[in-house]
Amino acid sequence: MKKVEIERKFDHIVAFAEIEQFIDTPVKHYSSGMYVRLAFAVAAHLEPDILLIDEVLSVGDLAFQRKCMEYAKRLQEQHTTVLFVSHNMFAIKAMCNRVIYIADGQVHFDNTPEDAIQLYEQESRLDMTP
Repeated sequence: MKKVEIERKFDHIVAFAEIEQFIDTPVKHYSSGMYVRLAFAVAAHLEPDILLIDEVLSVGDLAFQRKCMEYAKRLQEQHTTVLFVSHNMFAIKAMCNRVIYIADGQVHFDNTPEDAIQLYEQESRLDMTP
């Protein structure tokens, strides 16, 4: 972002991250949760064409995770591609209309979330058998 854009979006980013009371604290003193909040808020406000969301959202509390997912959904509605990497089946079902299941570095399955989740859960149960 250019400086003028940062200045224009700064208050929205800080408010989204919910770190207003800590904004004058050096980032090196932030907890991992605070750092993730700020990082996601900045990334989301870049107005990206593609947004990659990894398991890092699992660091935040449930309310913030929900807020991030809702924001990502709004980005999708604006035709942003959201690449969501997760082992959280509920989040995958809520966020995705297509799932690419990768196992051992290879595309194992590419289809609907429901079918991918069923396959993943079935294979996870097989992995647990003695």
